[in-house]
Amino acid sequence: MTLVDTLLWASIPLPSFLIGEDNTITDVNSAAEGFLNSSRKSVIGKTIWDLLTIDAPIEEAFKRARAQSTTLFVNDIDVGTRQRSPLQCGVQVAPLQGQEGIMLLMLSPRELAGRLTRNHSAKSAAQSAIGMAEMLAHEIKNPLAGITGAAQLLSMNLAPEDLELTDLIVSESRRIVKLLEQVEQFGNLTEPDFQPVNLHDVLDRARRSAILGFGAQMTIVEDYDPSLPPAWGDADQLLQVILNLLRNATEACGGDGGVIRLRTYYEHSFNLRRSDGTGDALPLQIEIIDDGPGLPMAIKDDIFDPFVSGRENGTGLGLALVSKIIADHKGWISVQSKPGETKFRLSLPREPRQRKPKE
Repeated sequence: MTLVDTLLWASIPLPSFLIGEDNTITDVNSAAEGFLNSSRKSVIGKTIWDLLTIDAPIEEAFKRARAQSTTLFVNDIDVGTRQRSPLQCGVQVAPLQGQEGIMLLMLSPRELAGRLTRNHSAKSAAQSAIGMAEMLAHEIKNPLAGITGAAQLLSMNLAPEDLELTDLIVSESRRIVKLLEQVEQFGNLTEPDFQPVNLHDVLDRARRSAILGFGAQMTIVEDYDPSLPPAWGDADQLLQVILNLLRNATEACGGDGGVIRLRTYYEHSFNLRRSDGTGDALPLQIEIIDDGPGLPMAIKDDIFDPFVSGRENGTGLGLALVSKIIADHKGWISVQSKPGETKFRLSLPREPRQRKPKE
């Protein structure tokens, strides 16, 4: 390659691979190194299908494209590696001009953009819910107090067999008040106090709290990357996020005998581009994985919206609050769910390498 060719190859933002006649990798660009989480030197000479896991019968189509010197486009298939979870991608294959038998394979991750849109929508919905909560909570709690008081006064002059009705009024009114208090808590969340955060400390605090309380019957497995650098965030708010996800995982498993896996890893090429042109590097990954029955299909796509819940008597505010906290940290959250495995993934920024001292 000439210098210009080399610079162009390195500048391609999509993971790109040059594949030889025997399906071995002859070269990769820097984006592909990031996608594989491996160096160029370590992957050259290896078979492409041993490194990529593609949820489609693409090998035969790839073989035909090479034989006929034609291009191949496959949209919306899951592509992953042994080190990372699958991403929904478009796969583009074309013969390399001037190099007989060499094929160019490019991946266009699509899942991130879709999840970013859902993340933004969830944040907007959460903000709308906050405004509604602040407006309605006060207005509803006052008449509820009057209803409760009136029911208690009525009960003083009723026969014992009629007390069931007034007791129902009082208990249901108190239940609604507790719900409104949760809504108010949802709306009173302060902005994050950004500091360097050891994510493993946060996870350990959440794990210990869970096994001493709601997750006492669960098995919580730790799968940590010990070299993970500090995150940039609010430790207390991130603890709230992890505890909420652990509680959900416990309830999904029935609270008795399930397994929850806490996994951390570093994905140095993970960058988020926003609609306004700004972007953030989110290399720190946390996964909370349970072996429960999976999310109900009816709510799977709306799970981060306020008042959407898969549990009877659930408020539907927990995951909306989680989504808001992660969005306030300039991170993102996603979920993959199937029977036997539900995986919530948090992607967060690392501590800035150079920070201005506080005044």
